[in-house]
Amino acid sequence: MNTITKRIQSIDVLRGIIMALMALDHTRDFLHIDAMTEDPTSMATTTPFLFFTRWITHFCAPTFVFLSGASIYLQSIRKTKKELAWFLFTRGLWLIIAELTLVGFGWSFDYFFRLFFLQVIWAIGCSMVILSGLIFFNYRVLAALGIIITLFHNLMDHATIADPDLDAAANLLIVTNFAPYTVGPFNFISAYAVLPWTGIMLLGFAIGKWYNTAVYTAQQRKKALVTFGLSLIALFIVLRFINNYGDLQPWSAQAIPVYTVLSFLNVTKYPPSLMYACMTLGPALLALAALENIQNKFTGIMNVFGRVPFFYYLLHVYVIHLLCVVVFYAEGYEFADNFKLQMAFGFRPRENFGYSLGIIYLLWLLVLVICYYPSRWYNNYKSNNKKWWLSYV
Repeated sequence: MNTITKRIQSIDVLRGIIMALMALDHTRDFLHIDAMTEDPTSMATTTPFLFFTRWITHFCAPTFVFLSGASIYLQSIRKTKKELAWFLFTRGLWLIIAELTLVGFGWSFDYFFRLFFLQVIWAIGCSMVILSGLIFFNYRVLAALGIIITLFHNLMDHATIADPDLDAAANLLIVTNFAPYTVGPFNFISAYAVLPWTGIMLLGFAIGKWYNTAVYTAQQRKKALVTFGLSLIALFIVLRFINNYGDLQPWSAQAIPVYTVLSFLNVTKYPPSLMYACMTLGPALLALAALENIQNKFTGIMNVFGRVPFFYYLLHVYVIHLLCVVVFYAEGYEFADNFKLQMAFGFRPRENFGYSLGIIYLLWLLVLVICYYPSRWYNNYKSNNKKWWLSYV
């Protein structure tokens, strides 16, 4: 009988690890002194430490979306297709609404909502809505769609769309140029083109089957995780050396060898290129294999974060932004400066604000400590209650 009677701890732990890393990137966004003036992946200005700080967080979004797909497969074992389709549709809509309201405000602290910046929660919500229709097809169709989208969406890399309406639609669906566009009184910027992320979610759905104990033994699952993980890493290396298809940014030899390595690793996240997907999901699969049957204090903490991903995501954005407000006033700025200076977010001036990278790591650890206890409380509450709305938060 195809049943999963308990949560898969390795999935929750890996999700928790990447959620913790996500907080590092967002702490850097809000509080690093050069976050708004320098690109951490620019070979002309970056340092290896700064590049690594940004690069390691590249694993967050694709792994987050990928594991969401795996969780959807596990739900498909317990629910009928009609039940799962309704849940995906309603939860997807909820996440889209949350991105435009609770999440968006947490990022901007702009109560006028003058700009909607569409990010990962938006992409997950849209992907779930799409999957609510696709879920009626069989497993092989969904797995094939995930592979096809991930392999071939880079064919759009150099496409030119003259019609502004079609360009806006393409920017929402498949390419990312960070161009603002207007719908009525609302302004939008899309950072997460939906279709490539849907492809990654479908890939996660495909590997979810490996956790069905009626189909795969633990040994078969681990072998599959390691085999496909190494294969994706190998594909990344081969494609990167060819340097022709699969990413918008070709690598090049630099004056200093370490920067040549950085250039090789510097692949495109917006939208997630084929090379980016291989580079991040390959190690994610190896991590899933390595984390099976490991239980210690670290995995226990990460498990808490991973079991309440949306709650944690929303919480960490507000915690970091409120910490930014504290630093804003501590550095001598006044509320009126929000309207006088060039600002990146509410209470985050673009220049002359924040700390060095070493301090950012300390602040990141502080953020994790602050987020841990509410996340633990909510995880306990969720585990001990069966209210319908808890599956949406």
